[in-house]
Amino acid sequence: MKDDLKARYAEERLPRYTSYPTAPQFNDSIGHQRYEEWLAALPGGATTSLYLHVPFCRSMCWYCGCHTTITQRDAPIIDYIAALRREIELVAERVNNPLPIRHVHFGGGTPTIMEPVEFISLLDLMRKKFPFEGNAEIAVEIDPRTLTRTMTATLGEAGVTRASLGVQSFDPVVQRAINRIQTFEQTARATQGLRDAGVRGINFDLIYGLPHQTIESCVDTVRQCLELRPERLSVFGYAHVPTFKKHQRKIDEAALPDSAARYAQAEAIAQALVDAGYVRIGLDHYALPGDAMAQAQRDGVLHRNFQGYTTDPSDVLIGFGASSIGRLTQGYIQNEVILGRYAERVARGELATAKGYALTADDRLRADLIERVMCDFRVDVEQICNRHGAAPESILRAVPRLRTLQDDGIIDVSGTVVSIKEGSRFLVRSVASAFDAYLGASGRTHSRAV
Repeated sequence: MKDDLKARYAEERLPRYTSYPTAPQFNDSIGHQRYEEWLAALPGGATTSLYLHVPFCRSMCWYCGCHTTITQRDAPIIDYIAALRREIELVAERVNNPLPIRHVHFGGGTPTIMEPVEFISLLDLMRKKFPFEGNAEIAVEIDPRTLTRTMTATLGEAGVTRASLGVQSFDPVVQRAINRIQTFEQTARATQGLRDAGVRGINFDLIYGLPHQTIESCVDTVRQCLELRPERLSVFGYAHVPTFKKHQRKIDEAALPDSAARYAQAEAIAQALVDAGYVRIGLDHYALPGDAMAQAQRDGVLHRNFQGYTTDPSDVLIGFGASSIGRLTQGYIQNEVILGRYAERVARGELATAKGYALTADDRLRADLIERVMCDFRVDVEQICNRHGAAPESILRAVPRLRTLQDDGIIDVSGTVVSIKEGSRFLVRSVASAFDAYLGASGRTHSRAV
């Protein structure tokens, strides 16, 4: 691909497609009463995942794009967990049929900021209110800098199966520029402690495109990660959106790499991991060949949700906590973002729904098309359309951008099968966007495609 063409596509501002429609399409016409109706209508046996958002950290990382609050005190955390417990009870009261739980994800913020006894109590409450399957996966996001030995042991005792450790970069220059000082020794100690406690699935999160980052520093970070041999790695491009995340204004924009440098960093990381025996998964994940995610990709059953690529095929995702997003069979639900509003509504015995989105038949069809593009780098439009009772010709006519992508040498189209060329897979979001009927409708600025 010509450099000018590559640069033009790389500069596009596009969603990451962890949902479709994407969050900017959510609206306040979906409130707590609609959410109650949706919960009550869920059929028994609908496989379900639970997401719990813990929006607290001890310090702010300037690259962060999450909803989180900085606190050195434990009182706000204790109050929030009380509200979280109440929300779990409120949701359970509104579910009429048993929903078998396959997956639980504690996200943040820093979920392990809570005391061990509080973590155990939350899990016990969920197990009391919802029937957990025997092999249910329990995943937790962790900041190695604040993980204590007591919490590490607790995670093992609680049956946690997967831990995701934030690493980002081991380059001290980069770490100072993003306000996250984290040594290799801290990460190694947390990793070994988790494995000793029985948490066998370890994931490292890395970021490229950070200030002062170079190809050399990216590869050196990978080299150090390989010493610890995590089962999976997630490698994300830094999304610089200071308009929405004001703390990102502390990052020197002049020190950020351009699109060409970001692409070079991403590919250098990919090559180093593939050379070390990892399987490249979708856009930004890597897994050891024997890992369940690598197997899911081989079998064509990889999925994508708000946590990125996943092996979780659940029909329903229920979100708990401020700003959390859930997906029911009828549509999406998002809670109040502001902690005070969230807590007040839950205290009144009311679900904390702020907005949502009711899925249409066309949304469901396009969501499936986009998920397969994002997961498989190809999609059989006819196969997906048959599943939804739609005509593939009408969809193909409705996405004129496919012809442009084909003319630019990014995709191949054979009949109704759209495939991304091997050397263009880094533009998978550009191809997925061809099926997005709402792109640009919200006016929101997304992150760069590369």
